[in-house]
Amino acid sequence: MNMLNPRAYVTAIALSLLIVIPLLSGSPFFYHIFVLLCSFAALATAWNIVGGFAGQLSLGHAVFYGIGSYAAVLLMMRFQISPWLGMLVGAMISTLVSVAISYPCFRLRGPFFALATIAVLEVVRLVAIHQTGLTGGAAGLAAPLNIGWKWMMFREKWVYLVIAFGFLLLTLGVSAYIKQSRLGYYLIAVREREDAARAVGINSVQVKLIAVMVSAFLTSLVGSFQAMYLTYIDPSSAFSLELSIQVAMFALIGGLGTVFGPLVGTVLVLPIAELARGWLSDFGNGFHGLVYGVVLVVVVLTIPKGLVGRFGLSFTKWVDRLPGGARANVDHSLAPVERAAASTPVMRDARQTAQPILVATGLNLYFGGLHATNNVSLELKQGEILGVIGPNGAGKTTVFNQLSGFLRPHSGTIKVLLPDGNWATPHTPEEFARAGIGRTFQIAQPFADLSVLENIMIGAFMHTRAPSEASALARKVAALTDLTGLLDTRARNLTVGGMKRLEMARALATQPRVLLLDEVLAGLNPADVAKAIEIIRRVRDAGVSVLMIEHIMQAVMQLSDRVVVINSGSVLCEGSPNEVVSDPRVIEAYLGKEYANA
Repeated sequence: MNMLNPRAYVTAIALSLLIVIPLLSGSPFFYHIFVLLCSFAALATAWNIVGGFAGQLSLGHAVFYGIGSYAAVLLMMRFQISPWLGMLVGAMISTLVSVAISYPCFRLRGPFFALATIAVLEVVRLVAIHQTGLTGGAAGLAAPLNIGWKWMMFREKWVYLVIAFGFLLLTLGVSAYIKQSRLGYYLIAVREREDAARAVGINSVQVKLIAVMVSAFLTSLVGSFQAMYLTYIDPSSAFSLELSIQVAMFALIGGLGTVFGPLVGTVLVLPIAELARGWLSDFGNGFHGLVYGVVLVVVVLTIPKGLVGRFGLSFTKWVDRLPGGARANVDHSLAPVERAAASTPVMRDARQTAQPILVATGLNLYFGGLHATNNVSLELKQGEILGVIGPNGAGKTTVFNQLSGFLRPHSGTIKVLLPDGNWATPHTPEEFARAGIGRTFQIAQPFADLSVLENIMIGAFMHTRAPSEASALARKVAALTDLTGLLDTRARNLTVGGMKRLEMARALATQPRVLLLDEVLAGLNPADVAKAIEIIRRVRDAGVSVLMIEHIMQAVMQLSDRVVVINSGSVLCEGSPNEVVSDPRVIEAYLGKEYANA
């Protein structure tokens, strides 16, 4: 008989305490504390989906809480609609409002989203205050005291506790599902390095929108419940900036981007503040704010990753050592699979013909008065390694960024041959990636908080939603790029050579037909250079055409089938490596006229 994983036992026992403790105490005050605890933990967990996973700071998140509160109460008062239905209406309105706020802001970079949420919160609060006929104005509204499940009002406090606990389980379940899904990986990638995420085909605006929509929906549901529990709402409390900051603080203290961090942060801080406020009565008015501030300062200064971020991995390892844990059931059967993967082609064989696969024609790009790219035309053939060289400042990276969609030329075209034989003309990095163009960056951009395996999986998710399939493909690519022994290593702990290989692996996991390498050998020691050269050859032999910018001429001579020289934003010449290095124009560009005429 299979034993349940100890992680599930520990989680179930910990969560059950939220119900057991107040039931054993029998105190109405304890019931109230634990209802608030479950509600605020649910709010913090919902906020964490956008603020933690996606890294988008929402300081006006209470607008969704307030919409849910007013929707449930107003529909109940005016149309006798059950709050169970009213909360769904409020949640849908909140979702639409979240899109209206987020869509224009997510297309920009900077603090615009945080500022927009605060602005919308304040506008909605003022509207609620002045619409006295609808909202009751500053005096607020008292919900009709209709007792019964239909109206979500009860004489027994334990019923409210059960419902609040149910909402907490809902938000935790949604959060855990997102964390383990493709969406969760995509959100973390966008949070860590948006450009690198776009290079593997992630639509950053779309995934952030999904996160904020889910977060707004859940926040609104909890807001509706809170309105029925408190039986009273007013604009100052429903649309409160303090509430927005409070739930964000709980997530920060517990650990941003973790599933249970917001719950842990709430459990640590809220009961202390509420108990102190209850015991000190009027004398302690505002004392809860002092408690929040002290705990926040201590956590930020000592454990900036939050409690779960700092201690969660150690706790999980301890749990896994228990009987039936993950450590006790490690499946070693993957080892021979990984060894065999080194000889397994990951990509399609594209070396049958010399047909062009990437064609750039007449590229022109201006930076103000600077003509950065001057009528550049080049083509990469199937199964070819094309080297692009030139002096520093010649415009190589500018051309490279146009070939991957990060810069759009003012004129000229870039076409990519698709597997079905048709030509595509992509424009954005995401479109280039999905057309089969993978790329690395001149300065490595790994997702530092993720492991090597998880970094590669983010590329593999382009072709699958299943984490197991993404993991299997990632292991094959890791074998191709000599990263198998580092799969569990955090990306931030890799050497420069390891990070460069990781970027290649992440790009290869998208199963590209063209791989663009931007100075992938720069900064490597001789041993890493030799290893990288061997890997590039393997990649070409696996059916991927390679275009590489490189300054190490030894590598260019060894690897390239053809070489294109760029100087002053223009193509100076192209040909075989031997032809190019002996061309007087190239010698002059690199060394000066006196050497060209020598």
